[in-house]
Amino acid sequence: MGPHPAVAAIRLAVRRVLNDILAEHGRTPGRLTPDERSSSPLVLVACSGGADSIALASALAFEAPRAGLRAGGVTVDHGLQPGSDLRAAEVASRLRELGLDPVESVAVTVGRDGGPEAAARDARYAALDAAAERHRAAAVLLGHTRDDQAETVLLGLARGSGIRSLSGMAAVSGADGRYRRPFLQLDRQTARRACMVQSLPVWDDPHNADPAYTRSRLRHEGLPALEKALGKGVVEALARTAQLSRDDADALDAWAGKAAAGVRDDDGRLECAALHDLPPAVRRRVLRRAAIDAGAPAGSLFARHIEEVDRLITGWRGQGAINLPGRVVARRQGGRLVIRQG
Repeated sequence: MGPHPAVAAIRLAVRRVLNDILAEHGRTPGRLTPDERSSSPLVLVACSGGADSIALASALAFEAPRAGLRAGGVTVDHGLQPGSDLRAAEVASRLRELGLDPVESVAVTVGRDGGPEAAARDARYAALDAAAERHRAAAVLLGHTRDDQAETVLLGLARGSGIRSLSGMAAVSGADGRYRRPFLQLDRQTARRACMVQSLPVWDDPHNADPAYTRSRLRHEGLPALEKALGKGVVEALARTAQLSRDDADALDAWAGKAAAGVRDDDGRLECAALHDLPPAVRRRVLRRAAIDAGAPAGSLFARHIEEVDRLITGWRGQGAINLPGRVVARRQGGRLVIRQG
């Protein structure tokens, strides 16, 4: 008899991602000989101890040897709760019990920029990036599910951040496609069920139920209210919206990339008249890219900033310079748009 359907589903999702990684490295699936093991690509799993990441770690431990890949794990101690170091050590122990090697527990200091959720996320990704570099990992697997994707889309909608924000999380992201999210087509209950039938202990982070956090309120109040009002299927619809939005955003980004060269003069300065002739969605992407290139942090550059810069093109009334994050200043001078750190 084969594995439970939930276990089969998560293993299949991981297998597909591992096959992609193998193809990128010019390899085909197959078990390793002892001599081949040291030279095979390493795939890490980021594990918090929750059901999603434990299910992912279990599936990786099962599938990686069959694919001919090494598998390891990283857990991040954010230090935000009493005993978090003990919890991280326990998660690392479970990863080793699954057969993962290397396994690492990394303690981080969470700052305050952007609020507690954003600061914790920034610290976590910085730690995962560093771990991937240390171990020369080919990829890091993340346990985000379809439910997480739906929440991300709603958060983007509430912030009015534009179509790129509505596209949610990409299946592949990060430098050189480092981060992979195998579970974006699977719901949270599938991962939890897979842990239950395999008798895998999981830890439910109390922060995930704390109404002080925006995502927690959305998960426990917002989405249930939407499903009550609109019926079941809201999560699936939001996940589809993410994929459609991503396709549209990718196409517009490509268009803007090609258009950017045509709106600059011989000295590389942006020409306001040429910018004005572009479709708004394309023009704003060109302006955003120019601001980032000038030193504005992408994570701090919001739609309202770009709208203000855009008015220098479409609503010119002699207004002054626009201050952007990262001490970047945008101003109109003699029919040219100058964006630089000031």
